[in-house]
Amino acid sequence: MTDFTRRKFIAVTSLAAGFALAVRPIRAEFITTDMEGLIGGEVKIPVEGGEIPAYRAMPMTGEKFPIVLVVHEIFGVHEHIQDVCRRFAKLGYLAIAPQLFARQGNVSKLRDIQEIRDKVVSQVPDAQVMSDLDATVSWAEKSEKGDGDRLGITGFCWGGRIVWLYAANNPKLKAGVAWYGRLVGESKPLTPKQPIDIAADLKVPVLGLYGGKDDGIPIDTVEQMREALKPGQSGSEIVIYPDAPHGFFADYRPNYNKETAEDGWKRLQAWFKERGV
Repeated sequence: MTDFTRRKFIAVTSLAAGFALAVRPIRAEFITTDMEGLIGGEVKIPVEGGEIPAYRAMPMTGEKFPIVLVVHEIFGVHEHIQDVCRRFAKLGYLAIAPQLFARQGNVSKLRDIQEIRDKVVSQVPDAQVMSDLDATVSWAEKSEKGDGDRLGITGFCWGGRIVWLYAANNPKLKAGVAWYGRLVGESKPLTPKQPIDIAADLKVPVLGLYGGKDDGIPIDTVEQMREALKPGQSGSEIVIYPDAPHGFFADYRPNYNKETAEDGWKRLQAWFKERGV
């Protein structure tokens, strides 16, 4: 039995309202997607050791929607990630964002980014994340609203790395889009593999969207990933926006880059549609 299955106590049982404290100040012009024509809100996902909260949004009418897993940044499933789910729902998807740190702690109340990394994120096993994403897919399918044969995943920053790993973990995925996720790193007990380690064997096509001025993800590691993907057959691609910083899609933060974010969103939609999501 893995360590995470012994965690019978789920630390976070519901989603926080608003934005995580660590990302303040918030841009006044952050995007807000209305609920007209949608069903959305918090749901509970049965997982090993209990239930974790998730945010789900989908069209009000219809059924068997394509499913998109939305994987959060280190700030958890706060308002921005919930809004991204609503944006997908407006496009006809069942979008669901599970709180993948629920066993380890409530990141929404921590004010310091390094504290979030040290106290919570560093304690999250990849095996737990893969299992919880599987459970989320199962929930969406059993709800009779999600079509598991049209399954995609997207994620941001911490979640971008997870997109690559989950694409190697679940062959049922049709496609993934990773926004500025870390690609290279040290192998540790809780995080034994990095995206570059699975690149050549990847079967699911992943689109990586990266910034040329990302201080946290060196451009040479992105080029290493491009080279590592070449021997494989996944059809994965990487786009580098030369002038974009880290977190360029995060419209609630000062590093938001509107032009690049909109281009990436268009690329994501085309990537999913062309691959059956």
